[in-house]
Amino acid sequence: MNLQLEGRVVFFATNNINKFNEARKVLGEYGIAAGMLRVKNLEVQSDSLEEIARASVADAFERCHLPIIVEDAGLFIEALSGFPGPYAAYVYKTIGNDGLLKLMRDIENRKARFQSVITYLSAKTESPICFGGEVAGEIVEEERRKGRESGFGFDPIFKPVNSARTFAEMDTAEKNKCSHRARALRKFAEWYGKLP
Repeated sequence: MNLQLEGRVVFFATNNINKFNEARKVLGEYGIAAGMLRVKNLEVQSDSLEEIARASVADAFERCHLPIIVEDAGLFIEALSGFPGPYAAYVYKTIGNDGLLKLMRDIENRKARFQSVITYLSAKTESPICFGGEVAGEIVEEERRKGRESGFGFDPIFKPVNSARTFAEMDTAEKNKCSHRARALRKFAEWYGKLP
């Protein structure tokens, strides 16, 4: 790949088209084009989102040698001592929203937060560079969506503060105004835009 492209294009290593579409729109606001790179992410077990993202981006870069970002995100529920945290994807695959709502049954404290770490690596950087984003909110009592197919992951059960709607009841533009992922991506985009 011609490294002259590096100033305008970044590749997002993900198999989640929904995450990619959100990222593409945020990065587009900054004049950064994004390409989706489907590579199997390294499965690192850690309590640290940053550690997971650093290992994943290093592994992805080793295979493609392109300017690349990787995201790792977690849902941290206060009443469950931060569970599922960085294991959110595994928990979603195994028990889903229904299982998590069952764990929360009869629990009054519904406070939760989503965290995202966007990590960048290219031939011009010596090591991965991380950008974090967070949004506070709460776990609602039942799934809430705009339509049958709206939202992904825990979006239908997470309602950010100062909103009457869950992420799954919002369109992408509205979600990108307040989501953890969008906040981390904006920090990355502002930094990336200042590169020579």
